[in-house]
Amino acid sequence: MHNLSIRHLRAFVAVADCGSFTQAAAQLHLTQSTLTAAIKQLEEQVGLVLLDRTTRRVYLSAEGERFLPVARGLLSNFDTALSDLQAIAAGQSGQVGIAASPSVLSQLLPPVIARFHKQHPAVGIHLRDDSAGGIEQRVLNNEVDFGVGGNHSHHVELSYQPILQDRYGAVLPDGHPLLESESLCWEDLSDYQLIYLTSDTGIRAQLSRMPVSMPTGLKLDGPLLEVSNPAGLAELVKAGIGIAVLPALAAATASFSSLHFIPLAAPVIEREINIISRRGRSPSPAAAQLSGYLQQYVQQAPWPDDVSPVRHL
Repeated sequence: MHNLSIRHLRAFVAVADCGSFTQAAAQLHLTQSTLTAAIKQLEEQVGLVLLDRTTRRVYLSAEGERFLPVARGLLSNFDTALSDLQAIAAGQSGQVGIAASPSVLSQLLPPVIARFHKQHPAVGIHLRDDSAGGIEQRVLNNEVDFGVGGNHSHHVELSYQPILQDRYGAVLPDGHPLLESESLCWEDLSDYQLIYLTSDTGIRAQLSRMPVSMPTGLKLDGPLLEVSNPAGLAELVKAGIGIAVLPALAAATASFSSLHFIPLAAPVIEREINIISRRGRSPSPAAAQLSGYLQQYVQQAPWPDDVSPVRHL
């Protein structure tokens, strides 16, 4: 017994529409014998005569009349699904999810999203603002196509592609004594109250990994002043409660516009921002294209002295 396929349905609908095997064969670019064989296979499979043949014309049987709208619906659904898949393959439709840190969402992604959306208006985009640990977890859970942020945990199931690095510096309010210094070292911070981001953030994780032997003014043991997001951190610094240590890109967000960023030396410490993806998972064409736009933007955009793209050989 033969297995039915889309070609059998196309053959049946074509003959029903044309009322002629000769015309239907020409429409389908088949020989008449091939078309006749396809109709015979279909009728043998269902055990019913669907088409009544005369010397002048082909007519639908009663069973054929009932089956014709079903066959049309099946073909329509198949063709629509195939067109949708082809559109996704061409990056013309679908959806892309990105998880990113607040500084990436405000500083890196807007011009990239604007360009991509203009060229691919049928592709949906959803953005998730999260901490470094949350970004990694969203990628691991397949909630998003990729993340953009720091390497929080070096997770073995994740791939980290560095695209940007920015230098750490002190964030100070108006009138702070350290603003009078021509340059700042880490040890200069030791006499002042520091406010930190919480341990689930990539910035705090990197600060916590600094070697004990390195001279710094950080105080990461004992009770700390901590806040879970950069916007809250900025408000505490503005209130004069303390100062903060942040990478340049994070300190360039709108929340810190009235504060002062001074790079720290001895030593110079930089943060890496990565495109984070799940190992072994192929990106959709739209996600791959959006990721490519992001990498192009990072390489071509004008960056301040304390921010620089990572050059790949």
